[in-house]
Amino acid sequence: MGVLAERYQRSLDFLFGRLNYERMGSSKYSTKDFKLGRMQEFLERLGNPQTRVPTIHVAGTKGKGSTSVMMAEMLSAAGYRVGLFTSPHVTCYEERILVNGQQLEPEELVELVTELSEVVLQLDQESKGLSPTFFELTTALAWMQFARRQVDFAVMEVGLGGRLDSTNVCAPLATVITNISYDHTALLGNTIEQITREKAGIIKPGIPVFSGVTQPEAIAVLEEISLEKQAPLYLLHRDFAGEQQDVAGEPILAAGSGLPCQQIQVKTPWSVLEQIPVSLLGTHQAINATLAVTVLDYLRHQGTEMPLEQLRKGMIDLKWPARIEVVQKQPPVVLDTAHNGASIEALVETLAAGFSEPDRVLIFAVTRDKDVKEMLRTLLPHFQTVILTQYLSNPRRIPVEELHEITREIQREIGNESDLLVTTSPEAAWLRARSEATEKTLICVTGSFFIAAEMRELLLGTTDEVLMSGSC
Repeated sequence: MGVLAERYQRSLDFLFGRLNYERMGSSKYSTKDFKLGRMQEFLERLGNPQTRVPTIHVAGTKGKGSTSVMMAEMLSAAGYRVGLFTSPHVTCYEERILVNGQQLEPEELVELVTELSEVVLQLDQESKGLSPTFFELTTALAWMQFARRQVDFAVMEVGLGGRLDSTNVCAPLATVITNISYDHTALLGNTIEQITREKAGIIKPGIPVFSGVTQPEAIAVLEEISLEKQAPLYLLHRDFAGEQQDVAGEPILAAGSGLPCQQIQVKTPWSVLEQIPVSLLGTHQAINATLAVTVLDYLRHQGTEMPLEQLRKGMIDLKWPARIEVVQKQPPVVLDTAHNGASIEALVETLAAGFSEPDRVLIFAVTRDKDVKEMLRTLLPHFQTVILTQYLSNPRRIPVEELHEITREIQREIGNESDLLVTTSPEAAWLRARSEATEKTLICVTGSFFIAAEMRELLLGTTDEVLMSGSC
């Protein structure tokens, strides 16, 4: 191993050696463990890089990553230098911090961690409660990289919730709350109103808020907080809207999947934008695109130059791994990170509308603190064969033996007779799925970010090339 490779590995070890809530069940921590004051102190000692980065701040239960990447790709296509911060990563850590779609180089990561680690060690030594966590370090690295690269815009996705998230230290140009549904209820609350209040914690005085929420109780909370902070509120179906449009001429093929794009018309308070391509699959992605385009049209209205053709190009070129992603075509294999009831419903709807294969095989693994029973009630009726497994990279997994018991319980409850198979690893699950598949089979992998990530690496390695056909 060369000197750079050793320093690079030590940098990753330093980051992953910190307290990491992504690897802990929600029963192991509470909102008391999230302290914005700690993040503010940390960033102040780093020179407050976040103050030098014009930011769009994005929260929501689902769709926040997709909406973020859509905005980043459109801004980049319009000629701007754009930072994008998302989590977690699929294949490698550097995916979390992109500038115009490019990951950190190993040398950059080493330099940033070296600078950051000096401050971290100071905080570790000073007093209890100031030691930054893995996610706080990662957020700080993003701000540092974006300030270094002098980005024109940064799109920052909230990690968890909003009010106490370590991204919530910026003075954004706009805030976005994609939607509200049930997830992380042990931390955020078990009602839509409670969850909305946590997400709405990113709303800043006088800064416009764009939201796709539709539940009356969620809208009421957003209206209350926006009024209190004198923040203009723009709501889907009230202030802006999108609708499907017929494709004129030859269909536009998405760069990522090679499949035809949806096309939508977006009506904002300032414009009507026609024939916007949506390269990600699913009607829910058309809603995310409507929200993303509306935010950027607001920036256009404020004087940011963005030709419509460049926005369209950004949407066509967009790639977003493991979000209803087709990674193999014969037979079709779809990976999705769906891990709560709402995202599972969106997945099932998309598979029903977009794929004709009558024989369906599900590979399913899940995280312990998720509502696995709700997910299974939705999934089981749509698959003839269900292969249960467990991912290997994160201790939050439900062991496959326990998952099997839960699945049998739900089968009895709903009268489901899908064939149930048990495997102990993603590789074994894939081999079993391949042995079951014919030319009339669709294979879907879902239930957790981690199973989608492990299966994607198993099939594609570090490439983004869609397989025409093949086996493990």
